[in-house]
Amino acid sequence: MTPKRFQRKKENFVCGKCGATVRGSGYTDHCPKCLWSKHIDINPGDRAAVCQGMMKPEGVEFKKGKYDIFYRCEKCGYQHRVKAAKKDNFEEILKISQHAS
Repeated sequence: MTPKRFQRKKENFVCGKCGATVRGSGYTDHCPKCLWSKHIDINPGDRAAVCQGMMKPEGVEFKKGKYDIFYRCEKCGYQHRVKAAKKDNFEEILKISQHAS
């Protein structure tokens, strides 16, 4: 039997970058205030990554009316992308898209 690729974890957390308290929805994987994340998963929700490095938002792509945020782990270099959430700070999304250009 193959393990699930996605495991929903409804967890609150404190952002390791800006210190904001984030209320998790089960799909929350980054801080909606500063957009930073933490390298904690191998597959979404499994909490199996040993790295635990901070994931820097480095790029944004707008496609089919939605934004994807591109991340790079500052500790191990792992790259990942996620869909922006409705509650994400749009000003931060714009800043990232301007720096990536």
